[in-house]
Amino acid sequence: MLRFMVCHRVDAVRKMALVGSYNRRVSTVAAPEIPAQNVSSRFTLKQRFALWAITWAGYLTLRALGPTLRFAVSWEDPSDHTPVKRPHIYSFWHSCMLPAMFVFRDFGIRVMSSDSFDGEYTGRIMMKFGFVKVRGSSTRGAIRGLIGMRRALEDEKTIAFTIDGPKGPRYVAKPGPVLLSRTTGVPLSVFHVALDRAWVLNTWDKLMIPKPFSRALVRFSREMLVPTDADEAQREASLAEMQAALDRVREFAEANVDKVGSSPFPVLKVKPKL
Repeated sequence: MLRFMVCHRVDAVRKMALVGSYNRRVSTVAAPEIPAQNVSSRFTLKQRFALWAITWAGYLTLRALGPTLRFAVSWEDPSDHTPVKRPHIYSFWHSCMLPAMFVFRDFGIRVMSSDSFDGEYTGRIMMKFGFVKVRGSSTRGAIRGLIGMRRALEDEKTIAFTIDGPKGPRYVAKPGPVLLSRTTGVPLSVFHVALDRAWVLNTWDKLMIPKPFSRALVRFSREMLVPTDADEAQREASLAEMQAALDRVREFAEANVDKVGSSPFPVLKVKPKL
């Protein structure tokens, strides 16, 4: 497993280095679009029907559950009270994707979505909540996806990664955000959404489905910035720093979610704003 993780990270670093090199060479020319396959050519009729059914079932379920949740937001940096910044790079664990999808809806946040069946219906649900899909993933179309995410940052947009997706390992961060921060100069931070009551699926990520009227605590880390001249050792140190921040905010949120509604963690009365 350790050998797999090291090889996976080295491969991702090489791919991103190629992206950074390519973009520097053509800094005055937009990178060419790499078209995704048409849905009808990628999926059977049965799969297309399943995509339609899963998308609407997921959307309507979360749309019904979301308004019953009691959210609170907390920051490691006490001077920081901006839930969504622009441009910015956010990362979070795949397990808390559903509550995150609801609380950060309609901001036009760019998210990477794979061409797989799971990636297709997940991306469709997220689009219904106002997110914008960028095709690619760490396992399929990585270069295309990272170029798209870089373009979004250059256009002053906010991007987000489910950083242990699309298939794990669970709670192991991938280097994409670090490499994008280095090549664009845009800061990054991480967050976690903890739930006091949830259905937990028996999947690789232990995906949490919030139960009605659950309490949810969103915990943001301090900002991190990767120097644009960072060498390989500095990039590895930044990845370790991001991993530590992801672990830290998850542990804090899980330890304090039962306090949502108390004075340190007041319930949000309105949806967060840009």
